[in-house]
Amino acid sequence: MSSIADIPQMKATTLTVMATRAEDQDLVFNIAQSTAEDQSNMQSTKEDRVLPCFGWHPWFSHHIIDDQGASSETAAGSKKDHYRKVLTPAPDDEEFLSSLPDPRTLSQLLSETRTRLQKFPSALVGEVGLDRAFRLPQAWTQDEAESRDAQMTPGSREGRKLSPYRVQIDHQKAILKAQLRLAGELGRPVSVHSVQAHGAVFDVFKELWAGHERKILSRRQRQRRLSIEDAHAESDAEDEAVGNSAKRNDTPLPYPPRICMHSYSGPVEQLKQFLNPSNPSDVYFSFSSVINFGTSSSRKVIEVIKALPEDRLLIESDLHTAGQQMDDLLEEVARQVCDLRGWPLRQGVQRLGDNWRRFVFG
Repeated sequence: MSSIADIPQMKATTLTVMATRAEDQDLVFNIAQSTAEDQSNMQSTKEDRVLPCFGWHPWFSHHIIDDQGASSETAAGSKKDHYRKVLTPAPDDEEFLSSLPDPRTLSQLLSETRTRLQKFPSALVGEVGLDRAFRLPQAWTQDEAESRDAQMTPGSREGRKLSPYRVQIDHQKAILKAQLRLAGELGRPVSVHSVQAHGAVFDVFKELWAGHERKILSRRQRQRRLSIEDAHAESDAEDEAVGNSAKRNDTPLPYPPRICMHSYSGPVEQLKQFLNPSNPSDVYFSFSSVINFGTSSSRKVIEVIKALPEDRLLIESDLHTAGQQMDDLLEEVARQVCDLRGWPLRQGVQRLGDNWRRFVFG
């Protein structure tokens, strides 16, 4: 939060700011609201400085009681019973269990998130997803609590040692599915986190897509369909002229219209699954210098970036601090992607910007 004042001076036109946990849902909402008001007062013609995104990250999914569906929990159980059920191995450390926050219900989370999304018609759902590698941090020691950086928003690890406990993958899936369905209900794009879980994430998508797959047409069928759509377009234009145009595609669906696999670290072979033309959601892939470059997996990322369709590539900073450092990281990854794709820098940056607008606004 200490870097928020730097946003108006940034080169980046719009920051797609992700909420991840209880502590920052309202913070993201308030930042988006205040920056929009500032722009209105200045009569700015630029796009909104902050595009808010509301969601519950898999690192914090154990804070949620699944009170929906066939395998739902009841909210009547104790806090410790809940955490013993959703964490693996089941914790028997009483001090650790006591240090965890009181859980809230999934229905409450969805209601609050829906309200926030409705306040911002262009807001996204995110950051959500699955993570098999994440382990919960240990409880704060007194020394750690007294010496923590007060500029950091509470709720994150902040350098604490890791415990042996992970969040059950089935529980993570339940929280993810519910948020993806909410995105489908409101027609919002989604930012998805995936670590060592790309197959499991795809299985969740596939389950929600079932029965809604796009029909893959032959070349002759596509040509015939185009001619029919041209005729319909003319008819719709006539209807609209007399104020009788019918709404289309306004039925809520159980999946988001567009999905971003953020800081994607999966293999190139899995792209075919995510990009299958029968998938009813358009899937994009975003890359950051912080996560994707300068690591042992850089070669794999390079293969993915070179193999992707140019209209499905996105870039990001994946940084928690606004200002010059974020601008520098965005420039760095833009140059890296343009170099790998052989794009002239100006045209490449324009293409990446167009991709972002299409991902966000359709």
